[in-house]
Amino acid sequence: MATTLVRPRTRTTPAGRTAPRAHEALRHLGPNWYACVMGTAIVATAGATLPYQLPGQRVACQLVWALSAAALAVLLVARAGHWIHHRDQARAHLLDPAVAPFYGCLSMALLAVGGGALIVGKDLIGLSAAVAVDAVLFTAGTATALLTAVAVPYLMVVRHTVEAARATPVWLLPLVAPMVSAALGPLLIPHLPAGQPREAMLLGCYALFGLSLLATLLMLPLVFGRLLTGGPLPLPLTPTLFLVLGPLGQSTTAVNQLADMAPRSIGAPYAGALGAFAVVYGVPVMGFALLWLALSAAMLVRAARGGMGFSMTWWALTFPVGTCVTGAAGLARHTGLTAFAWLAAVLYAALLAAWLAAAARTLHGLSTGRLPAAPGAPAAPGRSRSLRSRPDGS
Repeated sequence: MATTLVRPRTRTTPAGRTAPRAHEALRHLGPNWYACVMGTAIVATAGATLPYQLPGQRVACQLVWALSAAALAVLLVARAGHWIHHRDQARAHLLDPAVAPFYGCLSMALLAVGGGALIVGKDLIGLSAAVAVDAVLFTAGTATALLTAVAVPYLMVVRHTVEAARATPVWLLPLVAPMVSAALGPLLIPHLPAGQPREAMLLGCYALFGLSLLATLLMLPLVFGRLLTGGPLPLPLTPTLFLVLGPLGQSTTAVNQLADMAPRSIGAPYAGALGAFAVVYGVPVMGFALLWLALSAAMLVRAARGGMGFSMTWWALTFPVGTCVTGAAGLARHTGLTAFAWLAAVLYAALLAAWLAAAARTLHGLSTGRLPAAPGAPAAPGRSRSLRSRPDGS
C-alpha cells in the first residue's frame, strides 16, 4: 500500500496570502515528544531523592515537576489533535519501524509525572491530591506500557521490515516501559490497605520487573552486536546509545524501591531476601551501566566532533541518565556507602547539563518554527512492508 501524499489545507490571510491551518503544525508531532516530559520529570524526582540536598533544591524540584506536568497536559492535547486531524500520519507512524517504538514514551511520561506527584508534587498540591494523581497516571501508564510492550514487537514481526544489521537502542523503548511501572509502583504501596492489596502490588511490580528485564536481555545482544559488526550509528542517532542505560538504571531503582516497601507488604523470610537482592542485583548492574555510559560518552564525543547537530534524540541523554541517578541513590541508601552517594551527585550534574542543553535547543526550535519536524531519513532503522515512502511522504 503506497502512502498517499496529503496537501496541507490552507486558509486565506487578510493580506490575501495563504497559510496552513493551525493544526498543520501538529502533522509531524510524533510520540518521541513525550521524551521531553520524561526528561523533565526525572530532573525533579532524581533531584529530590539525592543523598545530598542544597538549600532551595527541593523547591526547584517542585517547580520542575510542575513544568513536566504542564508539558504532559499540553502534549496529550496536541497528540489528540494529531490523531484527529492527521490520522494518515498517525497510522504511518505506527507502521514505521523508526517511529513506532517511541510509543513507549507515552507510558513512561505518564508514569514519570505520576511518580513525581508523590515524590515532590505533594508539596504543591497536597498528599491526597498527589495520591489521586499518581493512582490515575500509574494505572493509565502501566496499561499503556503493557499494551506497547506487546503491540510494538507484534508490529515489528508482522508489519515492519527490520534487519538485525539496523538494530538501534530505540527498539528498547517499548520494552523498558513496564520497568518504569515496577520502579514507581512501590510509591503507592503505603497508601493501600495492609495485607493482600500491598502484597499484590509488591509482587505485581516484581512481575513487571521480570517482564521488562527478560525482554531487554533478548534485545540488548542485537543492539551491541549491530555496533560491533555494523560500526557507529548515524550521527543523529548517536545519543540513543544512552537509552541502554534506561533498563539498567531503572531496574536498579526498582529493586531498591521494592526492597524499601517489602517489610510493609510481605512477611519473613521474603522481606529480608528482597532487601539483599536489591544490593546483589543492583551493584553489578550499576557497574555495567557505568561501562555503557563511558562507551556511549566516547561515541557522543566522536559524533560531536564529526558535526552532529541538534535533534530530538538529544532527549535520550536525560531520562536514562536520571534512572542511574535514582539507582545509585538507592544503593547508597541500602549499602551506606558514600561512594554511591557521590556517584549519584556526579550523575545528577551530568543530567542537569544534558537537560538544559536539550531544553534550550528544543525551545529554540519551537520558537523558530523548525520543530516539530518530519523524521529525517538517516533516523530510519528499517522500512515498513506497508509503506513505499517515509511517513512524512519523502
